[in-house]
Amino acid sequence: MKFWIILLSIILLNSCQSGCNCDLNYKTNFTQEEKNILNMADTIIKSAYYTTLITLDNNNQPRARIVEPFLPKKNYVIWMATNPKSRKVTQIKNNSKTTLHYFDKNKLAYVSLMGNAFLVNDDATKNKIWKDGWEKFYPNKKTDYLLIKFIPKTIELINISDNFTGDVHTWKPHQVKLIKK
Repeated sequence: MKFWIILLSIILLNSCQSGCNCDLNYKTNFTQEEKNILNMADTIIKSAYYTTLITLDNNNQPRARIVEPFLPKKNYVIWMATNPKSRKVTQIKNNSKTTLHYFDKNKLAYVSLMGNAFLVNDDATKNKIWKDGWEKFYPNKKTDYLLIKFIPKTIELINISDNFTGDVHTWKPHQVKLIKK
């Protein structure tokens, strides 16, 4: 019996590593303020274009780098690509907790999304999620191209131009939890 429990645990862990939602219970009822924050987040994400992907290395030292993500899908799932030999791949394998940070200089606004990243290497998905021009970075899509599926749990936002400045005393940003408790 113990063998089957261990085997099932390994299968479930591997399915999450291949990019599943891990049966997250997404929130669907947002307050008007949360809707406003999410609408602003959409605008900031679109205007920023690039994002900073922050992972943790083996010493729990945050490592940040600029990446070119796709625009968010349903529930703010965001796809990115990388070279399978990059440091971020090992870091995500060791600790899926990641942050994406978008900044709009003109509005003095930022959006941070905290969640988990999963590596996806199946050909069908890789063929669907591709940008023209990437062939110079990934000459062999099969071996040089790996997807990262980011599933956020929380969104934080500051937008000075639209007077969303966070808490006056603590500077804590506006926050929306995307996952039900």
